[in-house]
Amino acid sequence: MPTVAVTVVGADRPGIVAEVAGAVAEQGGNLEDSSMTLLRGHFAMTLIAEVDDAAQLEERLAHLAAEDLSVTVIEVPGDDTASSRPARYLLSLHGADRPGIVSATARAIASGGGNIVDVTTRLGSQLYVMTAEVEFTDDAAAEAVIGALEQVAQQLGVQLSLVALDPAGEEF
Repeated sequence: MPTVAVTVVGADRPGIVAEVAGAVAEQGGNLEDSSMTLLRGHFAMTLIAEVDDAAQLEERLAHLAAEDLSVTVIEVPGDDTASSRPARYLLSLHGADRPGIVSATARAIASGGGNIVDVTTRLGSQLYVMTAEVEFTDDAAAEAVIGALEQVAQQLGVQLSLVALDPAGEEF
């Protein structure tokens, strides 16, 4: 059974999730992973599913283009990372909005071999908030990045924390 990545982006309206999930189910599919959100009034969804026939799923969703939605269905390799469990952390950042916050933070994380696996940003009235789940090969790798993150926070004038998402809940 092929594994597919499905993306849907466009004008929001009720029923998009039901339509896409229903199409996956009709194709004998199983939703394995998904993320859906509104970004300034625009619907955005990415999901991973196993389906009987990727081409049939794409054909089944083609009508959504007439509703101002962009839909892609592409085959992707299956998940071979289930056996490895890297150390996972929650990064929280908030402060005055300014260009370069995400870029500088992501660069500091990558410099220590960290991988951002989920990120959300929101801009309120002049307050920028970023939360991210970050994976490191081990706790020592995460600790090595803390200095770089503290420099970024100081340079950008933001508050930043990195908290281990393990049973001990240790905070750095």
